[in-house]
Amino acid sequence: MPTIGITGHRGLPADIEDYARSEILKILSRYEGPDLVGISCIADGPDSIFAQEVLNHGGQLTVVVPATRYREGLPETHHALYDELLGEATSIVALPHEASESTAHQDASERLVDKADLLIAVWDGQPSRGFGGTADVVAYAYNTGKTVDIVWPAGAQRP
Repeated sequence: MPTIGITGHRGLPADIEDYARSEILKILSRYEGPDLVGISCIADGPDSIFAQEVLNHGGQLTVVVPATRYREGLPETHHALYDELLGEATSIVALPHEASESTAHQDASERLVDKADLLIAVWDGQPSRGFGGTADVVAYAYNTGKTVDIVWPAGAQRP
């Protein structure tokens, strides 16, 4: 059973998030039970959608926390779900960064990719808008020989 990681754009409209959830479910439907391991930083959007679905499929969740102050940088409306998912994690990898900034995020993503056999990327195919963005994570995954499943609705534009 592969270990599956997630990366994806945050702040997506509901229709793209719904599409992402549907595609994530299709991928996860190939795997069931406690041998399924998902790895996520559980940010708002695809990270948390994926984490929820891994748990719904009876899998184990590994959370990579990029920085001590990571939660503070997430939308306040996401804190309750973040806390819930963190509490459901089978294991937590806490990186030594204090500030939740791009270097910490990229380090966390690289750790996630290194542990994964497969990466799901909710990605529009465009360059990152800043270091440590989804395109950077996908590039790292390709450079390390990982399998990447791109999830993005045809013709959709990221806001």
